[in-house]
Amino acid sequence: MNQHERWHRLLDMVAAEGQLDIESTARELGMSTATIRRDFDELAMQQLVTRTRGGVVGTSVSYDLPLRYKAVRQASEKQRIATAAAALIPARSTVGLNGGTTTTEVARALALRTEPNGQMPALTVVTNALNIANELIVRPHIRVVLTGGTARPRSYELVGRIAETMLGSVALDVVVLGVDAIDHQHGASAHNDGEAAINHVMVTSAARTIVVADASKLGRRSFNRICPLANIDTLITDKAADPEQVSLVEQAGVKVVQV
Repeated sequence: MNQHERWHRLLDMVAAEGQLDIESTARELGMSTATIRRDFDELAMQQLVTRTRGGVVGTSVSYDLPLRYKAVRQASEKQRIATAAAALIPARSTVGLNGGTTTTEVARALALRTEPNGQMPALTVVTNALNIANELIVRPHIRVVLTGGTARPRSYELVGRIAETMLGSVALDVVVLGVDAIDHQHGASAHNDGEAAINHVMVTSAARTIVVADASKLGRRSFNRICPLANIDTLITDKAADPEQVSLVEQAGVKVVQV
């Protein structure tokens, strides 16, 4: 198990248990106590956990792991979902992208997409995600519009009144929305209220809404509702999605694409 894999496992463990001690964690992972002690120190330096005598306690990792650690989860599924989403966006569209690991993959797929003649189609991407803007700004065929607002360090997203006001003043052809949960009754939702508010404005500003969510998000609810299913045109998920949940979403009038 390499360092990255250990850190991912440790963050999952502290998210589930709230606190960890060096001795028992080392036994469970089959690592030396010296290795686990160094890992705890590194994670604490990055403010992902709080160091205690003999162990660590969780901060907010149970809901909001930083993007660089979340990115390894369901990576291949997210890449397939992103490719399918990018294929649904016509050239010269104005596209809204919120932050998250799946929408980051959508941004990468859009950046690399080519037409049959080999040319890269022109697009305008409107986003509140700093990392997405950073990746796309070097692409000459993509015009990048960043919302402004207050930066959230754990998700790289800009939130708040400035971002909401800007998004409320533009017209999007399509928004590709990453969510924390989607349920046939509650609709799409997010853990953070600021992100949910931004996502809601994106949906209301768009002519069409595509939600991208791996199977782990289906049939779940988060506290902050983004929009009901009536506002969603297409859900793109992977083939591991629960057939019952897929059917319930389809019955609500949403087209479901599984990849």
